[in-house]
Amino acid sequence: MFSKQIETLNVCVVYCLVIAMKHFNPIFCLIVIFSLLLVPGLHAQGIPQNISTVNVEDLSDSQIRQLIQQAQSSGLSDAQLIQQAQGRGMSADQIQILQKRISQIRNSESNSTSGNDTTQVRSRTLNYQPDTANNPGGTGARSKIFGADLFRNRNLIFEPNLKLATPLNYVLGPEDQLNINIYGNSLVNWKLTVSPEGNINIPGVGLLNVSGKTIEQATAAIKSKLVSNNYSIGKGTGVQITLGNIRSIKVIMVGEVVKPGTYTLPSLATVFNALYSAGGPNDNGTFRQIEIIRNNEVIRRLDIYDFLVKGDQKNNIRLQDQDIIRVPTYRIRVEMAGEVKTPALFEVLPGETLQDVIRFAGGFTDQAYTALVKVSQISNQQRRLSDISESDFKNYIPLRGDKYTVERILERYENRVTINGAVFRPGEYELQNGLTLSQLIQKAAGLKEDAFTGSVSILRLKPDNTTEELSFNLREILNKTTGDVPLKREDVVLISSIFDLRDQYRVVIKGEVRHPGEFAYADSMTVNDLIVSAGGFTEGASAKRIEVSRRVFDSDPTVKNSKVAQVYSINVDAKLKTGEDRFTLKPFDIVSIYSLPGFEVQKTVKVEGEVVYPGYYTIQKKDEKISDIVLRAGGLTASADVQGSSLRRDNVSILGVDKTKIDTNILNRERNARIKHLQRTYKDSTSVDTNVFRNNYVGINLREILDKPGTNGDLILEDGDILRIPKQQQIVRVNGEVLYPSAIVYDAGKSFRSYVLNAGGFSPDGLRSAAYIVYPNGTVKGTGKFLFFNIHPAVKPGSEIYVPRKPVKRALSPGEVVGLTTGIASLAAIVFGIISLRK
Repeated sequence: MFSKQIETLNVCVVYCLVIAMKHFNPIFCLIVIFSLLLVPGLHAQGIPQNISTVNVEDLSDSQIRQLIQQAQSSGLSDAQLIQQAQGRGMSADQIQILQKRISQIRNSESNSTSGNDTTQVRSRTLNYQPDTANNPGGTGARSKIFGADLFRNRNLIFEPNLKLATPLNYVLGPEDQLNINIYGNSLVNWKLTVSPEGNINIPGVGLLNVSGKTIEQATAAIKSKLVSNNYSIGKGTGVQITLGNIRSIKVIMVGEVVKPGTYTLPSLATVFNALYSAGGPNDNGTFRQIEIIRNNEVIRRLDIYDFLVKGDQKNNIRLQDQDIIRVPTYRIRVEMAGEVKTPALFEVLPGETLQDVIRFAGGFTDQAYTALVKVSQISNQQRRLSDISESDFKNYIPLRGDKYTVERILERYENRVTINGAVFRPGEYELQNGLTLSQLIQKAAGLKEDAFTGSVSILRLKPDNTTEELSFNLREILNKTTGDVPLKREDVVLISSIFDLRDQYRVVIKGEVRHPGEFAYADSMTVNDLIVSAGGFTEGASAKRIEVSRRVFDSDPTVKNSKVAQVYSINVDAKLKTGEDRFTLKPFDIVSIYSLPGFEVQKTVKVEGEVVYPGYYTIQKKDEKISDIVLRAGGLTASADVQGSSLRRDNVSILGVDKTKIDTNILNRERNARIKHLQRTYKDSTSVDTNVFRNNYVGINLREILDKPGTNGDLILEDGDILRIPKQQQIVRVNGEVLYPSAIVYDAGKSFRSYVLNAGGFSPDGLRSAAYIVYPNGTVKGTGKFLFFNIHPAVKPGSEIYVPRKPVKRALSPGEVVGLTTGIASLAAIVFGIISLRK
């Protein structure tokens, strides 16, 4: 998308340049050149070419993947990519970070494909990539070679155990060390190394050739040599000979191995140790006829399948120096896919059958269809399909390139019927010969009490796999007044409940009960029963004049004032005693409980600050006013700031706080939140929750209220009101976009601008026309406008002046600059084209 925009932009610029050169307009040429200078900067986006100067931690995963893909397209491996970065001057720390990032991406790719046998990671197993044209599925999917994981598993290491007792058949050679310990009457301990000539030099005895002898043969020769030199062996003196340091041997790995070559191994190493060191057989190597060549003769052939299938290591012999391990190419390899326990590619030897291949694959899974195995065979220039029955598994000889597929059993039942609904044991049952509907109900433990016996439905599968629904009278079948219904395979019987055929019956109670809401309806339920279910009356509830509204089913739609509900007014006993005048409810009735006339819950207000008796006061009269509560509080103190008095009234509760429990800390926090809301008005007006930062303060004139009680400003108090009379204020705060936010001593002669100047004046980012004042009583007043002049509000003691910040203007992005420039260039080209046409 972006490249197309660049291409279009280049065409426009070239066109404009041609027109500019034709008319030789210097201003237009300057525009075109400026456009040309902007374009190359767009091509610089993406991954830097010189990765040695990049901080790897700043690169995203997608950029690392692009580096890996670029390296792979150039034929470089991950290791060569690291070497190239190191050669260009990347530091050692960055190299380590780059290696870690590449490993993480490789592991994530490996984990994303580890669940699929057909996409195994190359570093963990050898894979066979069949030709897409010859693949019967045509997908080119990969299948792992059976046994390859043995040599690719990082958690499995084939190393010889060098701490075992020396085997008696171990053949000695140069550089082996023998520990000769003579104990008893003579105490001697010699550590003798076999020389390149194969000799050991026994002190006081002489040379003895042990090369090519086993430990058992060398022990007998050493004892004989000691006896011939006057060492009495057996009469209080014994000899113990063990192998000390173990020599190294050279083993040559040739043929189809991952890493052929000469390997240095301990002399106790076996064929498996050597194969593991060389990475095992490669894609074309055999796993079943590995040759061990010694002295130009094949002494053993190793079949790795013996170890994998049976755990047999009879041919995993100990190696000798200059042994050659040759891995020929495989002869016949077949693929086993589908419902076997280990789907893979298997190598087959002459004389083995399909039964052996199934055994190599671990046998069939639990969901396998074993009666028939499909095989895709190679036939001249194409493939052909064949079916192998279970009886021929032992006779079928696998052929080159065979692919066997074991399918799953069908997800269907040959003798299943299902019953659902109002029976005690719904579910699936066996379809026995002659099974009828009534017999199936008996198998399901019979009908429930709420079963609807007027009709029963049977959903039946037709021969063409379409369904039909049959209905029968269940009552007549059970009473044997009509014939029973024989069932067929995959029949689904549905017996409905009477509750399924109607709405769920509910009744509702509202008003002065402890737990109002919906309740389940029961036959013969009365209003008293419903009130008891709802927890009984609340304090102040009236047991008289209870209303019950009932649905109407015979309303006349042609009459304008027809009834839409039937309303009954009843009385009940206040103690809910049972009487003869009990009102019986019907489904969907709504019961309304009202309060006693004249019942009132106490309402409180709080008086804070500079009064003689601050605290909570209960409202005595419905028309009690601010002047009355100030009088009850003992009047104002001498230091009261009458002008700064405020009344806080919440229209709704805030954050679930009880109005009677709101303290001064809550007031201060909400005042600060209100100020922050005002501060953010010109920054982000869309992100503010007005319900949280609303102004709950009523600006009152307490001086006028006390001088003239009962006037319009003398408000009637409500529950939860907070009347606050602060101390006399002597300072004015100036905050926001001023050079030095300050608290300034109040002076009646100072103006709004004077206070701002005392705070250093407006900052360059200050929005003067939007400055405002928050007065002590909670009211806010902004700056007015007259012609080109700002009319600032008057300043009172305790006020707070705030200057908001100017809105931030977003700069044009490079794309917008290019678009604007291109538009100007295109417009200029059009203008010049029109001018040229007129000429």
